[in-house]
Amino acid sequence: MAKNHANSVKDDETYEELRDQGYSKEKSARIANAKANDSQHPSRKGGKQPPYEDWTKDELYDRAQEVGIEGRSDMSKDELIDALRG
Repeated sequence: MAKNHANSVKDDETYEELRDQGYSKEKSARIANAKANDSQHPSRKGGKQPPYEDWTKDELYDRAQEVGIEGRSDMSKDELIDALRG
């Protein structure tokens, strides 16, 4: 049953579900409050970049270089994608 978390949590039911799933108190409260706010959409996917599979190998290499992935020059396109996601 949902508990009353005073004014700090706006959606008690969502908060409790997230806590049961192992989320921290802070993260559960942030997600529950965002879901309760009509101007926020926490379940909507973020980012405007296309998936890595649509990038060229050169673009993936440049991104790997930006984030400092070691051994990138010897990697295939699939290996670069795995490294960037890892």
